[in-house]
Amino acid sequence: MSPLNIQLPDSLYKSLQKLAEQDGVSLDQFVVLAVAEKISALTTEGYLRERSNRGSRSKYENVLAKVPDIEPEPYDRLPSV
Repeated sequence: MSPLNIQLPDSLYKSLQKLAEQDGVSLDQFVVLAVAEKISALTTEGYLRERSNRGSRSKYENVLAKVPDIEPEPYDRLPSV
């Protein structure tokens, strides 16, 4: 593990303390989880963008054309509004 020393505004630090306490974890663990979530979100966004760039509308439409045009089974229908 690598130590990290940061300066936080008092209001942010108090919010951090309160949220960590509500979550039942230490400040360190709360910050580690928050950083991990942010990294995951940014990594996922980039991954999805890269995947979408490889997509092909014509291939999508070809696959979609193979799906039969039938009513869904009763258990698979959306409830009427």
